[in-house]
Amino acid sequence: MSAESTEHAISAEAIEEQDDALSAVQDPEQDVDSGAEDSESSEDKGTSASRLEEEGDVAADYLEELLDIADIDGDIDIEVRNGRTYISIVAEEESAGLESLVGKDGEVLEALQELTRLAVLSATENRSRLVLDINGYRSERSGELQKIAEDAVASVKESGETVALAPMSAYERKIVHDAVADLGLISESEGEGADRHIVVSAD
Repeated sequence: MSAESTEHAISAEAIEEQDDALSAVQDPEQDVDSGAEDSESSEDKGTSASRLEEEGDVAADYLEELLDIADIDGDIDIEVRNGRTYISIVAEEESAGLESLVGKDGEVLEALQELTRLAVLSATENRSRLVLDINGYRSERSGELQKIAEDAVASVKESGETVALAPMSAYERKIVHDAVADLGLISESEGEGADRHIVVSAD
């Protein structure tokens, strides 16, 4: 697919058209993100490379069709590592279309990731834990999350009080949990749904 930039933003109809065939499929998987829940299940660890490659191919086909419908150009890269499939959509030049697929605070990106996981589930009957990134948003966000974790740890060490962070996605909470653990403190997830957030403490 061409990597030329376009000025077309994705329309709601584009996502709806892709989602029609998936509307009856419910994804029972929820990412886990604290304590023992952060550990990969034995099933995840045993995920075969061939299954992950198939997952990547299905996801790439789904995303390519969506980009075509939305008239947005971008290159799709697939990488398998650590028992998980990573899909990246990038453009050689700045693309307003791709930026629209990220959305404010990555909200559209998270929605597209879930739709892509549903597409894989529908096609393979296997739950997917794939991670979708667009224009390097997640890479940049990882640096921000590391800083958030460092600031929270510093605050806890200085005041002795727990620190509650803003709500985050399961994927982002996992990054923060790991960062806090590396810095020697404890973190737990609290709250439900969109309000689920991390609380950092000394013990």
